[in-house]
Amino acid sequence: MKKLTALTLAAAMTLSLTACGGGETQTAQTPPAAPETQQPSAPAQEQVELVVFAAASLTETLTQIAEDYKAVAPNVTLVFNFDSSGTLKTQIQEGAVCDVFLSAAPKQMDQLDIEADPQVNTEGLDFVLQGSRVDLLENKVALAVPERNPAGLQSYDDLAQRLENGDVLMAVGNADVPVGQYTQKIFAYYGLEEDALNAAGVLTYGSNVKEVTSQISEGAVNCGIIYATDAFSAGLTVADTATGDMCGRVIYPAAVLHTSAHGEEAQAFLDYLTGEEAGAVFSSVGFSPLS
Repeated sequence: MKKLTALTLAAAMTLSLTACGGGETQTAQTPPAAPETQQPSAPAQEQVELVVFAAASLTETLTQIAEDYKAVAPNVTLVFNFDSSGTLKTQIQEGAVCDVFLSAAPKQMDQLDIEADPQVNTEGLDFVLQGSRVDLLENKVALAVPERNPAGLQSYDDLAQRLENGDVLMAVGNADVPVGQYTQKIFAYYGLEEDALNAAGVLTYGSNVKEVTSQISEGAVNCGIIYATDAFSAGLTVADTATGDMCGRVIYPAAVLHTSAHGEEAQAFLDYLTGEEAGAVFSSVGFSPLS
């Protein structure tokens, strides 16, 4: 009996020691990981709105280029004002917000350029950022006719004779519109008097080249003098194209205005316009890139 009691006491002591030992043993704990160092994120690009004044004949090409430019400068929003170059020049002169100006003729750009011939810039206006101006594109002055050419016009020579006979109705641009000024040179080349033609009722007018193009497309006239690129975009037939002797070269200058609040972005966009990607868009409708 004593032996059994001793064995029982020994077993109890063993269990007690085991329990005490278990309470003292601790599982090694992994120290908490140091927080990861946060890399500074790149500062978000400032959102910039560029206002571009452009000749109406650039509507289709610049609209396409604006879509392409989103991938190049996603922080830049292009806002266009398309109209006749004469109207745009007047708006700039009167204080309209404009970052980049694209004219359909050198005259309207010269009138804003302090370094231009003072006989052209008669008011001494100074809006063009010096060093930014480029001759961007060349166009052609086209004799365009409506679908099926109901008057059967074949050439400028034919047109001159028909105008003298008074048996065609032609749409032309106003005198303050570059395409109208090129038309006046063509009249002078053929010895035609615009005032006499107007009095004879053979001319109608448009305030920009798009209005002239619409009159031809709608068949409201027998023909019209517009740019070859506008004829292409409108799907019109070109009966003839004027030579340099008839009206000179049709050059589109472009420049950043020194009044721009976003000169760096404006110059970057103008640089893009002189590049291959934009040049391909211009070429697709018949412009000849010059830069």
